[in-house]
Amino acid sequence: MLVPFQLNLDTTTIAGVSLWALALYLFLPSLRDWIAKQINRWLNFAERSLYFSAEEFEKTRPARESQNAFYASLLSIFPFLGAGIFCNWGIEVSLGQSWAISTGILACMALGVYELGRQSQM
Repeated sequence: MLVPFQLNLDTTTIAGVSLWALALYLFLPSLRDWIAKQINRWLNFAERSLYFSAEEFEKTRPARESQNAFYASLLSIFPFLGAGIFCNWGIEVSLGQSWAISTGILACMALGVYELGRQSQM
């Protein structure tokens, strides 16, 4: 046993939170892009402080900025997971646990169709 305590994870809650996070991620593209841009800016700023010379910093700048953009896009998921927790909790409290997953699936399908329609009009 690796940990001295038992950690119980409710799989339906994890599924509901994930579905709601995906739905919110699809529904709010401007917020998604803004969060990724802010995280990318912070990563680039924080990484600049690790270099002593400007020449050394500029030598690998394109590769580091690409890597930071990748990390920023991965980290931008976490605020939506936090919001998904609250959406899932609200549905569970008001309608019940089975409805949290059902409405999460419906929200993902509806907002996926919305996102496809939004992209085709660009």
